[in-house]
Amino acid sequence: MGEQTGQRIAVLGAGPMGLAVAYQLTLDGHQPVIFEADDRVGGMTAAFDFNGLTIERYYHFHCISDTAFLQTLDELGLTEKMHWVETKMGYWYQNRLQPWGNPFALLKFRGLGLMAKLRYGLHAFLSTKRTDWRSLDKVEATGWIKRWVGAEAYEVLWRRLFDYKFYDYAEGLSAAWIWSRIRRIGRSRYSLFREKLGYLEGGSETLLQAMKAAIEARGGEVRLKSPISKVVIEAGTVKGVEAPSGFEAFDKVVSTVPLPYVPSLFPDLPPDVLTAFRSVKNIAVVCVIAKLRKPVTENFWLNTNDPGMDIPGLVEYSNLRPLDQHVVYVPFYMPGEHPKFMEPDQAFLDKVQHYLKKINPALRDEDFLDLRASRYRYAQPICEPGHLDRLPPVALPVTGLWVADTSYYYPEDRGISESIGFGRNMAKMATRQAEIPR
Repeated sequence: MGEQTGQRIAVLGAGPMGLAVAYQLTLDGHQPVIFEADDRVGGMTAAFDFNGLTIERYYHFHCISDTAFLQTLDELGLTEKMHWVETKMGYWYQNRLQPWGNPFALLKFRGLGLMAKLRYGLHAFLSTKRTDWRSLDKVEATGWIKRWVGAEAYEVLWRRLFDYKFYDYAEGLSAAWIWSRIRRIGRSRYSLFREKLGYLEGGSETLLQAMKAAIEARGGEVRLKSPISKVVIEAGTVKGVEAPSGFEAFDKVVSTVPLPYVPSLFPDLPPDVLTAFRSVKNIAVVCVIAKLRKPVTENFWLNTNDPGMDIPGLVEYSNLRPLDQHVVYVPFYMPGEHPKFMEPDQAFLDKVQHYLKKINPALRDEDFLDLRASRYRYAQPICEPGHLDRLPPVALPVTGLWVADTSYYYPEDRGISESIGFGRNMAKMATRQAEIPR
């Protein structure tokens, strides 16, 4: 490392990607300073006190293919806290709870013809086996799926997922991006009929706090409740940041905050770069978490296709990670500009209570111990065909400045492991000029 060691480097954002950047920088002999606007580390993986239970605001799970995550656990001595569980999927369709997620369940699924089932199964199987995404990069996703599975299977099994997650953007998404989601779940299977997912004792907070402690132990700094107002650029070179305490000089800045924040934080970027960042669209989420006396179903993931429910599915988290009470996440995704995003929390809490009682009529009002709603404006980028071609490079045309968020590891969907892997590569890129593959 030689002359590269010991530079003053600011890292913006303490989500998994920002923590991974700082963690790798400290391993390489630097002492980064993380600036985080929130009062806790984690971003979308951050935990909160749910009436005595410390748990993530938004659900997370791990697949056996999450190599960057598993490698970091190993380095931090946390491997023994990782547990793998055989999980089940279900489908709520035509007011009926049906098994889902394996060939037998597909063949026995009620409400779909045999040819539609065979086409759907073939598409899922081949998607899991596919390794090259480039040929799907410029292809629109709904047309791609319809060509494979046909109109009937698309209407029953796919349409609501698109409509109740992406709304007006549903027919402008990249097939490569959707394919990567199919493949990730497919690769979590250890046989055609069995799915295995993982959880960490104590949830993501176990990893987040261990990463924070490792950064601080090597001289790095994590500043919470410290939003920066501007990255100062002069003559095409980073000079430092305007922090709550005033101007602080830095040799380099690595930003991992959501891209929509970049134009206001980096107003001195070249106009074409600012325009590219402003063009990135994001889906928002209102995620309701419910604590119950009894389970809703035996499934971890439940897809829903019900004209009376404006959700594509729900996650019964306690069917993966054992907890004293039963915990269910119900995410309502929508564009941030959609009027529904402005509705009060109670509207979403009432819907969730109604939906869960419809799926399991044995549930009573007294079985709902607590309900909370969390909101995240920039929950997920909307990846259009040719997504990466629209983004500026990670190493911007400014000396000492690197910018990325979860949009950049397209076609992979946002995930803790992907963020950690990308963040660690970003750190190496910033200090050793390593390349991040596009």
